[in-house]
Formats: sequence, structure tokens, C-alpha cells
Amino acid sequence: MKILFYGTASYDKDSFNKELKSYPNIKIDFIETNLTPMTAALARGYDAVCAFVNADAGAMTLEILAGFGVKLVLMRCAGFDAVNVPVAKDLGMKVTRVPAYSPQAIAEHAMGLALCANRRIHKGYNRVRDNDFNLEGLVGETLYGKTAGIIGTGRIGAALCRICKGFGMKVLGYDVYQNPSLEGMVEYVELDELLRRSDLISLHCPLFDSNRHMINADAIDKMKDGVIILNNSRGQMVVEQDLADALNSGKVAFAGL
Repeated sequence: MKILFYGTASYDKDSFNKELKSYPNIKIDFIETNLTPMTAALARGYDAVCAFVNADAGAMTLEILAGFGVKLVLMRCAGFDAVNVPVAKDLGMKVTRVPAYSPQAIAEHAMGLALCANRRIHKGYNRVRDNDFNLEGLVGETLYGKTAGIIGTGRIGAALCRICKGFGMKVLGYDVYQNPSLEGMVEYVELDELLRRSDLISLHCPLFDSNRHMINADAIDKMKDGVIILNNSRGQMVVEQDLADALNSGKVAFAGL
């Protein structure tokens, strides 16, 4: 099998080449170019393409790939939203993804964003580099005793729930499907109640048409003043201008994106 690997970073090449030693019948060519309709023709002569979450694997891209005989689209990410799956199915192409990769790492990163924003660590770092040790404007809020609202309680969201619980926070959850492993740890509530009660809100769900732009002006109006918002999901979960307006007004204290 010959695979064209789009959007290659140095760590991609190093890790995949290491694994390829066990698979002598697979050949991967790595390119830095991202997968788009304009670059799909580069896959002529390949059996499969491998792309990341920021690829454009829409209908036009897939039709070009199929025209060159590509039968397999390998997404090295958890979601399918970069791929027009119905079109791929009609073209007889198979689409695969990574069902989970280190949910703990992503949850830890989310809490790192919360701490950095809340305690202004990034601003403090720059200030100390200038030999300025003034704490003015750098003092944050204690998370202990506060309420965390986790939207999406799959593997990643569940990992963050456990981290928040370790910080001594009360944890609210919202999901179409409740995670049985969180019983006794998370109080599941409706979305409006989560928005109203939470001091910290973190998004950990795949992107669908039903939840696109779920964090908008109306949703933000329901939140507490000074709330912290984290988005480790897709950018389109949040209306950027509405979040910017809320940050400028002080309604949202900090955002970690």
C-alpha cells in the first residue's frame, strides 16, 4: 500500500517512520502541503491519503481523489467533520479515524489553559522577564469550591471531570449520553442550567450541525459574570465575535482556546 501523508509535521514523520519498521508492505510519502481540492491531484498513484483535522476533504477533494483511484482516507484525528462522509460512501471510499488518543493529555491541557488564564501566568511570565515583580492585575480566583461545567463527557470530558474533582470543584455535566463511569462524581443537568451555574465551562464534544455555534451571545447571557470558557473542541462551537464582545465587556473573564 502506498499512502500520501498530507500536512506533515516533524513529529508526524518521526513517529510514523518508527512504526513503519514493523510494516514493510506499507510505503508513506510525507509532504507538508495540506489536503485541499487544489492539492488532491498530488495523490495520483497512491492507494490512500492521510490527513489531519484542518484538511478540506469535502466533496470536490474526494471526487478528485476517487478519480485517481484513492480508496482510503485516513484521518489522524478523532472527528469526521473534515470529511464529507456521505460523498465518500457514494464514491466507494472508506474513511477511518483515531477513536481516542491520550484523552488525559487533552484534559490536562484544558486545565492548563484554565490555570494560565485564571492566574495570568502568561502575563506574569512576560512581566518577570522585564524584571517587574508587581502582582497588580495578576491575582486570579481560587478554583477550589467553584463549579465546573463540562459539555461533552466522553473520554476527554470525563478525564477533565476527574481533574476538576481533584481540585475540589463541584462538577456539572451535559451530554446526550451520560457516562456511567462518572456516577457519583458528576451531576448531569440541562445545558441552560449548566451555563447558569458554572464558574468554568469547558467544551469537549464533536462538531455537528446541531451544536455549531452553541456558545453564542444568548448562551453567554445566561452565564455568570466573570465565567471562564475553555474550548478544546472545534473552533466553530463558539461564535468568535460574541465571545470577543463578552471578553471586552467583562462578562467572560477569560477564554482558553
